[in-house]
Amino acid sequence: MRSGITRRWLRGSLLITVLLVLLVEVMFLYSATRSYYNGVQQTMYRRFSSITGQLKMYTGETSQKTAASRSVALRRMVEQFSDKDKYEFMLLDSYGGVIASSSGTDAEGIVTRTDFEQAQDAVDGQGIAIYRTQSGEMVMAACCLVPYAAEDVAAMRLVTSLTLVEEQLKRTVVVALIMGAAVLAFTIMSGLYFVRSIVVPLGQVERTAAGIARGELDVRLPVTGDERDEVDRLRGTINRMAEGLEETEKMKNEFISSVSHELRTPLTSIRGWVETLRTLDDPSDENYRKGLEIINNETARLYNMVEELLDFSRLQNGRLKMTCRPLDLVAELTDAVLFCEARIQREGLVLVYNEPEEMIPVYADPDRLRQVFINILDNAIKYSAPGGRITVKLWAGEYKAFIELIDQGRGIPPEDLENVKTKFYKGSNSVRGSGIGLALVDSIMTALDGTMDIKSTLGRGTVVTLGLPLYKNKKPFS
Repeated sequence: MRSGITRRWLRGSLLITVLLVLLVEVMFLYSATRSYYNGVQQTMYRRFSSITGQLKMYTGETSQKTAASRSVALRRMVEQFSDKDKYEFMLLDSYGGVIASSSGTDAEGIVTRTDFEQAQDAVDGQGIAIYRTQSGEMVMAACCLVPYAAEDVAAMRLVTSLTLVEEQLKRTVVVALIMGAAVLAFTIMSGLYFVRSIVVPLGQVERTAAGIARGELDVRLPVTGDERDEVDRLRGTINRMAEGLEETEKMKNEFISSVSHELRTPLTSIRGWVETLRTLDDPSDENYRKGLEIINNETARLYNMVEELLDFSRLQNGRLKMTCRPLDLVAELTDAVLFCEARIQREGLVLVYNEPEEMIPVYADPDRLRQVFINILDNAIKYSAPGGRITVKLWAGEYKAFIELIDQGRGIPPEDLENVKTKFYKGSNSVRGSGIGLALVDSIMTALDGTMDIKSTLGRGTVVTLGLPLYKNKKPFS
């Protein structure tokens, strides 16, 4: 299909170029022909003007003698005409007949009455005719009426051959054809170059993009690295897009595998304990109570995981609604810390949190804010070894409030740090989880006009800093 479009484009471009070249050449040749013919014509008219000027010098005692004197002078000019090799000089009577000729003949076969008739009808008394003689020679005849009485002489005629002019025109036509052929050749070459440099690469890009759309994410386009080449930059962009899609596809598959594993583990535990409980008839049995507790915990874990997935999906699709209102950030953070405190102690960790005495007003959704705090604290607990310290700090700046959560856990490798907020990403140092926790936290903070910054040193711990705009309205909290 691409080649068909290219061929049609080339044919259309070539046809337009041919028509333009033909139009230009026709106009050029017409202009050149008119220029050559006008030059010959003006030369003969200047001869007539010179002869007419000389006739003023011939006078007599009476008008008849003056006319006779001018007639004699004109005949003498014809007899003594010096450019007989270039022109045929003739004198005509009032009927257009030849009275005298510089060649001594009546010039039969080389003359026409057209120029004489034009001169009679023209205001300036001049006429021109271009024709072929009986021998096939192209000639130009110019006729001028004699403005003074000269007995039977009524008009003058100059006839000249156009052979040299025709030869010059032929050379001009040859040159024009060569130029036209050069223009057409340049058009064809530039079209082929265009095809090779743009159309063919674009076709390659189209095929590669179609392959990517079909799921062939490992395909790549060759690039030269030339920043001035727009097509090369496009190929580079396509390659980066394919790499990004391939990485996203990889993370998605890893996410599906991770979630499947995370869902299967509690489900296996629940199923096993359900089978065990079926065999127990005594509710007071220790295993009965233990089984119910495990089923309850695993069910809560599944519920939280599914809710996290649903929240992230809603947030990505813009369907997650934020119910924001003025809040005391100190109270919200303290509630989240107290919620996680028991678990922190069970894991053998040390919690350091000094609750600020003054309230810090923010405008946010309390449920989503609690979700952010618990998610980050959960990560700090998961990645910390027993005996480690988890520090929570809160302070207010001039325009924003800041929460800093510091752990002494295993830390995040530098190659994973820039991707931990990417959805579906699970780093090489990660433990159980869906891989969307930090992506969800980052999306919630963005929706609240807040920020999240993560700094980490491998083997020493991680610092997560959250920022929220302060609420400046003085109305009381609802």
